Amino acid sequence: MKKFCLKYISAALAAALFAGVIVSGCGAGTKGNSAAEGHPEWSYNSVVYEMNVRQYTPEGTFSAAAEELPRLSRLGVDVIWLMPVYPIGVKERKGTLGSYYAISDYCAVNPEFGTMEDFEEFLRKAHEAGFKVILDWVANHTSPDAVWINERPADWYVRDSLGNTVVNYDWTDIAELNYDKAEMREEMRRAMRFWLDKGVDGFRCDMACEVPVDFWRETLPEFRRDYPGTYFLAEGESPELHTDAFDASYSWELHHLMNAVAQGKKTVSDLKSYIARNAADYPENAFRLMFTSNHDENSWAGTEFERMGDAAQVMALLTFVLPSAQPLIYTGQEMGYDHRFEFFEKDPVPAWEWNSWSDFYRSLTALYHSHPALASGEKGGKIEYLPAGADSTAVADGLLLFSRAVSAEESLTGKVDTVIVAANLSSVPCSFAIPCSGKEYFSGSTYAAGEDVVLDAWKWLVFASSPAESAEKKD
Repeated sequence: MKKFCLKYISAALAAALFAGVIVSGCGAGTKGNSAAEGHPEWSYNSVVYEMNVRQYTPEGTFSAAAEELPRLSRLGVDVIWLMPVYPIGVKERKGTLGSYYAISDYCAVNPEFGTMEDFEEFLRKAHEAGFKVILDWVANHTSPDAVWINERPADWYVRDSLGNTVVNYDWTDIAELNYDKAEMREEMRRAMRFWLDKGVDGFRCDMACEVPVDFWRETLPEFRRDYPGTYFLAEGESPELHTDAFDASYSWELHHLMNAVAQGKKTVSDLKSYIARNAADYPENAFRLMFTSNHDENSWAGTEFERMGDAAQVMALLTFVLPSAQPLIYTGQEMGYDHRFEFFEKDPVPAWEWNSWSDFYRSLTALYHSHPALASGEKGGKIEYLPAGADSTAVADGLLLFSRAVSAEESLTGKVDTVIVAANLSSVPCSFAIPCSGKEYFSGSTYAAGEDVVLDAWKWLVFASSPAESAEKKD
């Protein structure tokens, strides 16, 4: 095959790679910065770990979870998102233990997990180990037998013509709250402050898209003022959630698109279209939570192995390297656990065992931490697509080849940084020409500019410093 010459690289990229003049930014078009001005500095290259406390250990307690913190440190995660830790209602309870999201008391802990003192000790140990801890906050509804039902005015809840509380979807174990009531809103803020006063670092807000956005715009700036450095993640995908409100939002569309690409129903062209829309529709500094699994997807749609098959690893890679990405790892993923967790019953992971999946995720977190080009929001590098070479045998829409780069002025570390990713997002091998000389991150193998390589189905190459050269956080 004819070798791919460096002249095929754009002038901007050539400068970035070989002269230290880096193209910077986050995307092609933006709607301006979100009014959550200046995310916490620690959040720009942080990896989130969703801990399902019930299933995380055989005991399913705060105390048992605290014993596993060294393993999470070794993995390299930064933020521990605790699924709801509050007492669960009994009325209309689903299953034996009930849904974590049918909360009966916002200012108490589920005795299934331990005591308030146990929670506080977990929080203390997590902070000592260098983690941030955010709580899952369920503002849209409570259980139908929550303490507010009898202790607060009836109009704090949405009710039908007969005075019965109202459910959403098929969630018969909940009662929807009425955000027309200013007193209810204020009590909701007071309950959130209860936990911020204990030292939690923010909230992942369940069904944030179902709560009036003006509540978040009233509340979150106030919290940032009174609790500096806090962080807020919305379960929702509307760009307006970022205006005067959240640091991060869910990238559901991307998640479903990755499933479809893995199943051969969508292509790289569809992925590129999504990336362009994301850059155009969201504020430049918006963080987008990217994931191949979470508690909902795992229990109701299936594991990443069921949905993505052999593409599970390359899709996980994308959640760490795409523009605006804030990566998420869900309980069990770090050991390649191919199991749908029971949602309303005890169903813990088997004995924890560090394995090749653990090494894989540790490599991803090290890559994300050590390369400021991959930072989320406005501090990360914009994406530039690279040509595969004149003699490429990549199937149509099968190869994703791109770079992200930042200048020293915009880098989190004050240093120039470039990362190049080649990912075969198809079920057949493809060949292409390496766009520059360098060492491949995962294997440590060295490649020459213009060298022809073959990528097997669902495989990838990343050109950045090798794992041995990367600073591994908290190790």
